[in-house]
Amino acid sequence: MLKVENFSFSYNSTKGMHPVFKELDITFSNGLNAMLGPNGAGKSTLLKCIFGLLRCNGSAFFGGRDITRMKTNDKTKLMSYLPQMDIEMSSLTVLEMVLLGRLPELGQRVSDEDLKNVMDTLNALNIAGLASRSFSELSGGQKKLVFIAQTLVREPEIILLDEPVNSLDLQKQLELCLLLRHIAEHKDIEIIVVLHDINLAARFADHIIVLDEKGRMYSSGTPHEVISKKMLREVYGVEASLSHDENGIPSISPIRSIRDSSVIA
Repeated sequence: MLKVENFSFSYNSTKGMHPVFKELDITFSNGLNAMLGPNGAGKSTLLKCIFGLLRCNGSAFFGGRDITRMKTNDKTKLMSYLPQMDIEMSSLTVLEMVLLGRLPELGQRVSDEDLKNVMDTLNALNIAGLASRSFSELSGGQKKLVFIAQTLVREPEIILLDEPVNSLDLQKQLELCLLLRHIAEHKDIEIIVVLHDINLAARFADHIIVLDEKGRMYSSGTPHEVISKKMLREVYGVEASLSHDENGIPSISPIRSIRDSSVIA
């Protein structure tokens, strides 16, 4: 179980230090965790701090280990991280791109086990047919799935994903979220994913963390506990209708912004 304690981070801008979050404490759960919140809440920054791409104050613990003090090689064996930014061009095939995800485990030659792990991952994402295709020929959504496969193929203990459903069509969004839940349940991997789609988070996440616009934790818990009209109004600034299906899964339909229209004008 991943915990962050007293996490604080500020960007240095021309106007001085801009705090993103301050003394943030979060306990993620085993399984699939979804982080929600408005733009600028610090969700992506928090993932970068956990992975060590940004230096922040505070500590992060996993299984009794302080991962903020880990060497880079040890940390990359423990965690996989997929940022929002994608590269557009590569002369490698899809198979070769995904195989790169196993670099920490690769020996001097690619083993049958390495190839099996790659193909199993491609099959799970329904893109095995792209294995021999050049990465540069793919659509934006297909490239996103290749990067996700590259992240998943290593089977780390923690997976950090920053808005992985962006640029995917509706079917692929649902399939990816279902796959992430399956991985979390059956491979004992803790997954933390930043999402903007509240309904996807409600349907697939075991645990939801909501950050407000000032980078503070507003609430955390199960989708049923966290998603409410009050949260949508206070965190997102919208009025919305809220319903629950036969399994108690909440679903929202935004109606209007509560912001005065004169502010927008």
